[in-house]
Amino acid sequence: MLNTLESLFKLARDRKDNPVDGSYTNKLLGNKLLSKEKVLEEINELIEAVEKNSNKIHEAADVFYHLTMYLEANDVKIEEVMEELNKRKKWVTMIVIFLQRY
Repeated sequence: MLNTLESLFKLARDRKDNPVDGSYTNKLLGNKLLSKEKVLEEINELIEAVEKNSNKIHEAADVFYHLTMYLEANDVKIEEVMEELNKRKKWVTMIVIFLQRY
């Protein structure tokens, strides 16, 4: 399951290094403003889909795709994001353990 997400990041990096003419992915990677606009648009569409309980999966997939392209276009590495999430998880665990003891 998470292999699909990893493949998406690999695709973004590959297209960034080896552009393909006419590629929508390359269009997003090369135009940070467009990429930003698409992330905002897709998040709003997801929120609306959740509220209406329709098309949620499709819209969530669009958010993942466009957010991946936005991050890669702006040199935000997923490895660093995952590292930050792991740090937060460790802190939360430490706080819970501390609170349980006292």
